[in-house]
Amino acid sequence: MKGVMRFLLAIALAGLAAPGDARTVRDSAGRVVEIPDRVERVFAAGPPASILVYALKPEALLGWPRRLRDYEKPYIAQPWRDLPETGRVTGRGGDANLERVIVLRPDLIVDFGSVRDTYIDLANRVQEQTGIPYILINGRFSETAASLRLLGAALGVPDRGERLAADVEATFAELRAALGAVPQKQRPRVYLARGPDGLETGLKGSINTEIIELAGGRNVADVPGQYGLVQASPEQVIVADPDTIVTWDRIFYDRVWKDPLWQGIAAVRRGRVYLSPTAPFGWIDRPPSINRMMGLKWLAGLFYPDLWPGDLRGETHAFYKLWYHVDLGEAELNRLLEWAGGRAP
Repeated sequence: MKGVMRFLLAIALAGLAAPGDARTVRDSAGRVVEIPDRVERVFAAGPPASILVYALKPEALLGWPRRLRDYEKPYIAQPWRDLPETGRVTGRGGDANLERVIVLRPDLIVDFGSVRDTYIDLANRVQEQTGIPYILINGRFSETAASLRLLGAALGVPDRGERLAADVEATFAELRAALGAVPQKQRPRVYLARGPDGLETGLKGSINTEIIELAGGRNVADVPGQYGLVQASPEQVIVADPDTIVTWDRIFYDRVWKDPLWQGIAAVRRGRVYLSPTAPFGWIDRPPSINRMMGLKWLAGLFYPDLWPGDLRGETHAFYKLWYHVDLGEAELNRLLEWAGGRAP
């Protein structure tokens, strides 16, 4: 196996750009990385990165970490619907071995998400073992505009990065103006229900749930000093008693209205359980990437219909055209938004 690895590495190194054709970038972790002057082939280290690269420069994306399902394909532009499955080198279930990455001969590996030491160490190790430059891009929602500009410049599409970054900044500014005067105590108390039983959630401040706070909600899963995904107990949900529940799991959404465990929860009694669209990517997380920009507008409209009335259908069409390079027809919009407005229990 070591011999194969050395052989593949030699092939990869032989194909790298000459020093004169290279430049350096400083990634979100502060690492100075030498990359080719022209980046035409990008390996996405995980699902969040694949969406970011697709939005900025789809022709450079070597494949999806998970092959797109049939129901997701209409929401991606035709040339990139059937890209191969490449696996992932980071996050839950990392399954792309480095030999496979090398064979794909990427100019650059991109990861989008946490820039903690764990991910810095992984980037350094993969870069050292493969000879392929690897950059980390901050996936925090508040850093979205800066991250778009950074990767846009690295991929050689700074104008595209600037256009998307400007759209992010305009949306954030509109939200601050519309919701900034709403007192904390008057903001909806929100629970993110993940999985078929609805008991997996993200703690306040986690990358999976920061969209709730940005949209003007209060995450009831709040444990000071702790972050990330957790498994809640039924008793904890009952005590928290959220007035709004958001989920992307259709099984949970269909069950919650009749499940005795949830009948006493304020959100269920009031019919305030909402199912997030998930094509081609979730609007809340799954994964937590730039797909959350559409979810942000959706949640703001659910939480504050008077302050953020909007036109969900029009906003969705415009977002998918700008970010996903696809002009959705009426049928695709209808399927996407079928449950986005909630329903009476």
